[in-house]
Amino acid sequence: MSIASADMAHVDVMDNHFVPNLTLGTAIVQRLAKVSPIPLDVHLMIEDPDKWAIGYAQAGATSVTFHLEAAKEPIDLARKLRASGVKAAVAIKPDTKVSEIAHLIQEVDMLLVMTVEPGFGGQPILIETLEKIAQARQLIRDSGATISLQVDGGVTESNIAQLASLGADSFVAGSAIYNSPDRANQILRLRGLALAASNPK
Repeated sequence: MSIASADMAHVDVMDNHFVPNLTLGTAIVQRLAKVSPIPLDVHLMIEDPDKWAIGYAQAGATSVTFHLEAAKEPIDLARKLRASGVKAAVAIKPDTKVSEIAHLIQEVDMLLVMTVEPGFGGQPILIETLEKIAQARQLIRDSGATISLQVDGGVTESNIAQLASLGADSFVAGSAIYNSPDRANQILRLRGLALAASNPK
């Protein structure tokens, strides 16, 4: 079943060092970019993204997310990604404070708040991360920036409305979509729940 009704395809890149799992690299991203009917949102869960991130931009990603915890020069990296023609995004793990990304707001196109420990799919959302979503939205609002706020981890039909009401406007849903027999309609349903919550009557 197709996921072409999604806004983007979220592609997790893991190196078995930054997180305890190993997935695809630039060659597969390049191939995906050639055949995907929707843009690729590449999430780098790797060590030394300063060295490798531009390669994913060149491979065909539309946006590239790096982790604050892994980047040595996050401002420089964000600027290089933007200069290469892709959107730059920064992610934080559950234990990282939102205040630690305040200096990056004007340098990126999206903030990603991880709502589970990165590395494996199918995990339930960590309740303690919900407050961080609201904090991140407030940070964006106070800065005057017009950037997206993405959440990744444990997104389901039962909580996507709450996540949207807290300020998230981009949602990474894996199991909630791939476990459905009709993935295209499931994406539409999740989007509808999020939009209804973010635009209450």
